[in-house]
Amino acid sequence: MIICECGEIIENCTFRDYIKTSASPSTPTIGHRKCGHIFNFIDGKRPKKYSSRTELKNLAMRFAVKNNLESEAVGRFLLEVDRLKSKGSLSDHDILVKAFNNIVK
Repeated sequence: MIICECGEIIENCTFRDYIKTSASPSTPTIGHRKCGHIFNFIDGKRPKKYSSRTELKNLAMRFAVKNNLESEAVGRFLLEVDRLKSKGSLSDHDILVKAFNNIVK
């Protein structure tokens, strides 16, 4: 799962591009069609988005729908997202993945 800097969960809306990285002057990568952001996965520059609570809850709902969570699990998932967000030290991606793993267990 990739969360773009624009705040969207990226699935099928990507394009291919080549960028200069530490590994090669022409490294294949992907970009997000909607905003044009190009990702550099080689140099460890994964996007780390830190959204507001409202934005994060919108992302969490899209994440829950994408992963086919049942309505009861969605409530617990949102509570877990809120709890992890209150710690204040995790990126959106880390919060969503940890919350999902805690609910699935």
